[in-house]
Amino acid sequence: MAKADIDFEKELWDAANELRGAVSENNYKNYILPLVFLKHISERYEMVHEELEGLIQDPKSEYYSTYADEISYVLDDPDEYRSRNTFKIPKTASWQHLKDNAEQDDIKVIVDDAFDVIQELLTAYNPQLNNILPRIFVRSELSPKQTGGIINLLSHPKFSEKENPESDILGRIYEYYIGRFAMAEGSGAGQFFTPGSIVRLLVEILEPYKGRIFDAACGSGGMFVQSLKFVKEHGGNKSDISIYGQEMTAQTLRLCLMNLMLRELSFDIKLGNSLLDDKFPELKADYIIANPPFNVSNWHPEDLPDADPRLFGPKEEFTTDGSANYMWMQTFWHHLSDTGTAGIVMANGAMTSNTKGEKNVRQHMVDNGMIDAIVRLPDKLFLTTGIPACIFILSKNRDGKDGTHRERKNEILFIDASKMGTMASRKLRVFSDDDIKKIGDTYHLWRKIPLEGDKGGEYTNTPGYCHSATLSEVQKQDYKLTPGIYVGTEAETDDGIPFEEKMEGLKAKLSQQFEKSYELQKKIKSNLSKI
Repeated sequence: MAKADIDFEKELWDAANELRGAVSENNYKNYILPLVFLKHISERYEMVHEELEGLIQDPKSEYYSTYADEISYVLDDPDEYRSRNTFKIPKTASWQHLKDNAEQDDIKVIVDDAFDVIQELLTAYNPQLNNILPRIFVRSELSPKQTGGIINLLSHPKFSEKENPESDILGRIYEYYIGRFAMAEGSGAGQFFTPGSIVRLLVEILEPYKGRIFDAACGSGGMFVQSLKFVKEHGGNKSDISIYGQEMTAQTLRLCLMNLMLRELSFDIKLGNSLLDDKFPELKADYIIANPPFNVSNWHPEDLPDADPRLFGPKEEFTTDGSANYMWMQTFWHHLSDTGTAGIVMANGAMTSNTKGEKNVRQHMVDNGMIDAIVRLPDKLFLTTGIPACIFILSKNRDGKDGTHRERKNEILFIDASKMGTMASRKLRVFSDDDIKKIGDTYHLWRKIPLEGDKGGEYTNTPGYCHSATLSEVQKQDYKLTPGIYVGTEAETDDGIPFEEKMEGLKAKLSQQFEKSYELQKKIKSNLSKI
């Protein structure tokens, strides 16, 4: 079944609404997502169990000749399941057990007990996964009927990975809920959610085919999941990417770990404040994809060691307690490999800020050829903030030595995408696939080595949209990085009518409209006098 054939939004939101009254909307995710995760673990076990049974009973299989008389031994061996990226799940922790007991008065206890069993397996496998599934149902205000109602709704065949093996259905359910819960939570959701439009654009720009991917503010892991999709869409293998991340909120870290386990990705995600407690001091990543929190103040740069290796210069001159924006920049640059590229979502203010601790960093980055491109984004792309945003592309492969990209250390590409996108609702704008492709193609054409006879086209400056500026041009603009300064205004199509003639026509039309307005006023007054 194709992904597009599975329509489940209504049923999924009905499941979430079973919680209404007992749980606030901004806490729905803490109950629904662990159940989705448990369902995934349980179904994976069932699928592998059936696969092993088939191998043992198939005369052509090695298992048949080796284990035909020892079926129970193979089916009970935990290592057989671990070698296939799953766990041997006891009956009391299976989704079928929850479904069979959904109408029982003690279903909340049954769910929490199942969580305990799965949690023990996860922790034994990887201590980093400790406390992903805490006991939350028994102590909640949910009734047994509400708890059973969620289980029954999530038990629909269309939500089954077994019924839809190629659909990534449970991963997509998780992704759907993350987005919907972000809408319900409003401004508080910024810590765990980056809108799909922005994530897809960043991945399209960076093209993370292979290597180490790092996000020091990884939230629920959306950047990693989109990177996996990109790899799959381009015929790659998920084993070609290694994922590293850091998240400072324990609850959000749980969302991320479950999200990545649903995709069966290898990862190393750690809890901590990336600004003050970098958990990966030695990591050099090929790709950094990040949407750190904007304009964080009072983050205590004084607590940084004076010789922090991430800093471009003296702490007093290259940090400010008023905003952590440029500490994020220095952190990401420090973690790039010698040929690495970073895509970072930033508040628009970062392009022009004159605060010493920010402008000094921006000036250093420009003067040292660290910035590859700046993309100005349109408004209303975020559900969680009205702050206008942009994307900084930083790169260490600007010298042209990789044989794929041209030398461009003396240039910065500016793209103004502020007029792109369409309104999906009154509050939210989204990029279409064409929008994302246009921006991605512009960047790729700009940095590639032009080849004779190349049918992919060549980069050209486009007034109002994109401009390749020299570092000298940027320095003359006092290091301001707003694309509008460099791209200028969009060229207007000349219709060939002289200005004087146009003006006369407009004056005549305006005069006619004044006359019509006067006639309408007289009619309205006349009608009012008759009332």
